[in-house]
Amino acid sequence: MNLSVVILTFNSERTIGETIRAAALVSDDIHVVDSFSSDATCAAARQLGAHLVQHEFLTYAAQRNWAIENLPLKHDWELHLDADEHLSDTLVAELNRLRPEEMPGGLAGYHVARLVRFLGRPIRHGGMFPIWHLRLFRRGAGRCEDREYDQHFIVSGPTGKLRGWIVDDIRMPLSEWIVRHNRWSDAEVRNLLNRAPGSLQVRPDLFGSPVQRKRYLRKVYGRFPLFSRAFLLFFYRYILRGGFLDGKEGAVFFVLQTLWFRFLVDAKLFEQTLGSAATTADTACIAETPRSLISGGPAGDR
Repeated sequence: MNLSVVILTFNSERTIGETIRAAALVSDDIHVVDSFSSDATCAAARQLGAHLVQHEFLTYAAQRNWAIENLPLKHDWELHLDADEHLSDTLVAELNRLRPEEMPGGLAGYHVARLVRFLGRPIRHGGMFPIWHLRLFRRGAGRCEDREYDQHFIVSGPTGKLRGWIVDDIRMPLSEWIVRHNRWSDAEVRNLLNRAPGSLQVRPDLFGSPVQRKRYLRKVYGRFPLFSRAFLLFFYRYILRGGFLDGKEGAVFFVLQTLWFRFLVDAKLFEQTLGSAATTADTACIAETPRSLISGGPAGDR
């Protein structure tokens, strides 16, 4: 099939080369949307023949939707990647075998599995593989949902699944990974507290698409008490789903990604309740305080 590839980048010189080289095996139309990198990302993208544009980053969803609306895509299908993701050999072969005339009529997109590679090791257990993402869809049929963290694409029409997978190759140092997850925990808290009515969101559905099922399970997770649910999730992923089989690298991943990150989100949610309580108490205190104390002097002396 003929498809265009869209890649988001920011200071991605460690991984962008492999991402573009793998994408070039399935497409002659590769676009990089860069958020004003300060390293060699842009030079590498140009050297490898990608069409490079720079656009100010607000959120992942806004950046993805800007790319959908503004890039001069050449083909009728578009594949979206992050800079640390590359196509597996299996997915490359599968995409090169696809023929538009052989595809089911009316199909709007494909879900693609993602395999996380952490500290050099594929994380295959603990429910981490396959993780399904809708990344390939007809041009004009897809949008990214309005979320700051863990956002997915939504398409109008039926979808299918591909057997190949995308490799999410996390090469950044742990210090940087932790800093980013700290920022993403803030984004997740905002997602949970400030969902705008009518915003474009994946609809949770236990019997829907893989992404809808995941969002339904996330909703169930949200009904458990703060803090304890992070430990329950870690026990489920690391013990019951066999995360321990991924060795020391898996232990680091599941402790940080499942336990620490989710506990941090809960801690920040708890902090918000303390802030609300403090604001309420301060408001009540001000309401009961004599006007002379609020104004800094006796009434009438201003």
